[in-house]
Amino acid sequence: MNKKIRILLADDHKIFLDGLKDLLIKEENFSVIAIAENGLEVLELIPQSQPDIIIMDVTMPGLNGIETTRIISKKYPNIKIIALSMHSDKRIISEILSAGARGYILKECSISEFVQGIKTVMEENVYLTPKVSTILLEDYLRLRNEAFHPQENKLSPREAEVLKLLVEGKNTKKIASELSISKNTVDTHRRNIMDKLGCANMAELTRYALREGLVDLDEDL
Repeated sequence: MNKKIRILLADDHKIFLDGLKDLLIKEENFSVIAIAENGLEVLELIPQSQPDIIIMDVTMPGLNGIETTRIISKKYPNIKIIALSMHSDKRIISEILSAGARGYILKECSISEFVQGIKTVMEENVYLTPKVSTILLEDYLRLRNEAFHPQENKLSPREAEVLKLLVEGKNTKKIASELSISKNTVDTHRRNIMDKLGCANMAELTRYALREGLVDLDEDL
């Protein structure tokens, strides 16, 4: 006979807490051994209840879910934690995962997803609601793109225009006319571009622009 997974539920909404408990205890291999309505209660209940996993609401009064997770992760590293929230805010997700949570489930999810999440985390894996996975993936791809193009992101749209025209061989007067700005403004943009990109001359600016795809080698410069 398989040992039942001992679950502690923590949420400050009693109706939700009782409803989730009633649904989870119907699962053959689950045992809801304690419930808590805030972080302090969770910490008080752990020694006597000895849970395998805690379903932890992120926003509880007093000691919130993030701080409670951080404490438990240090004091009881063998206890698994799944964050529970109605929020899909990137900052909140990152904070509680950094604090030690092994999963993140939205309250809008079905009971089957809760069951899947608990089983996944108990198998030493991470479980994220698909919506949360998408948010984190999009953020990762944005940061990755910024890492590959760090200098390009430093230029304002106007500076990028000026850089392209400079590399195409246009002089200050022609650039000023084309962009409807003064020659002094063009000179200011050129200095700012060189400072931001760390380029000392036009040859370096040209190499940068080619490398970043701001100009095409096949164009008539």
